[in-house]
Amino acid sequence: MMQKAWMDGATIVFGGSGGIGQEVAKCFGRAGSDVAIVYRSKQTVAERVAAEIASGGRKATCHAADVRDPAQVQAAVDAAIAAHGRIHTVVWAAGPVVEQVMLAETPAALWRNSIEVEVHGFLHAVQATLPHLRARGGGSYVHLGSAGHVWWPPKDGLSVVPKAANEALIKGIAKEEGRHNIRANSVLVGVIEAGMFLELLRRGVFDEKWTEETQKLLCIKRWGKPEEIGDAAVFLATNGYVTGQQINVSGGFGI
Repeated sequence: MMQKAWMDGATIVFGGSGGIGQEVAKCFGRAGSDVAIVYRSKQTVAERVAAEIASGGRKATCHAADVRDPAQVQAAVDAAIAAHGRIHTVVWAAGPVVEQVMLAETPAALWRNSIEVEVHGFLHAVQATLPHLRARGGGSYVHLGSAGHVWWPPKDGLSVVPKAANEALIKGIAKEEGRHNIRANSVLVGVIEAGMFLELLRRGVFDEKWTEETQKLLCIKRWGKPEEIGDAAVFLATNGYVTGQQINVSGGFGI
């Protein structure tokens, strides 16, 4: 259940049209929060998600932005504030499809794009929203990270490395902004039946051998559901005394 103060305003979800991001957005709607969905190119998906949230009785809006451009991010944030009056939670779920390559063979262009979207994009979102959260008495950041921080998945560096930088940023926000009643936490995401994982399955990147070997690393012998990520994100957003922390939602990956 949302804290009473959170009934005023919205959760803004960057990447809310993505495979996991859209389910996270809907989880916040079901938990009682209005939602602002930020998308780059999937307008139709974003509008469908917003309609589903609205059908449950919460207000939902859509805002286009390329997170690599700080001006576009600021414009999306300003539009979300204008529409909802307040932002109380910032969820970072944006990111490109992660090509599976060894670090030694990673093309420079792919590396730069991953850093631009994941790291610079997240910083743009933080800098665009922090003044508002301070002025309105606090709020929360929830970052969708990687379970690869616990056990390194070969060829997944384009995901794990940028998200590791964001984990450091999360701790920095928690340390510097706690005095303003602003918290920051991460959900470490395992193999989830949505978005990037399904796309890479479709391409044949993950074959039967990969599935068998990955299943051996799981305590719970199934893939995760995107709403399980959303439920963890809602918990981190609503517990007022948790900050600078990680919840690993991965079926016990790597234990």
